[in-house]
Amino acid sequence: MSNISYYTEEGLQKLRDELRDLKLRGRADIAQQIAEARDKGDLSENAEYDAAKDAQGHLEAKIAQLENVVANARVIRQSDIDISKVSILSTVKIKNMKNGMEVKYTLVSEEEANLKQGKISVKSPIGKGLMGKKVGEIAEVTAPAGKIEFEVLDISM
Repeated sequence: MSNISYYTEEGLQKLRDELRDLKLRGRADIAQQIAEARDKGDLSENAEYDAAKDAQGHLEAKIAQLENVVANARVIRQSDIDISKVSILSTVKIKNMKNGMEVKYTLVSEEEANLKQGKISVKSPIGKGLMGKKVGEIAEVTAPAGKIEFEVLDISM
């Protein structure tokens, strides 16, 4: 089952760079740790060797996961986006209907999400609730604190 995710060019390049770094530097570091631990004698009672082998397993799992993400990644360009409704890469200005607070978010993939930069995941509760909404529509979001209603004030790039 493929799990296609959409990324900006920069976001996908960051993933590719991380994957390359893990394959080259990460694997080399682990191989060195294993070699050093192996040189310390009896492997059956060598905690350093066991720890290095565990780290190798975790690294390989991370590499496999990133390879899967990159293989199923698609680049989405701003020119491909319909700003008449909320979609990935949209910048959305919303108003909390309960307290009147207005915020602006850009919807991105999970890996690119960064709340400090105003980037939220399309898979987050707010992101899911906003997807497909048009200006003036109300998005009902189920969050850990309960149901929250947001009015979509503006959609831009």
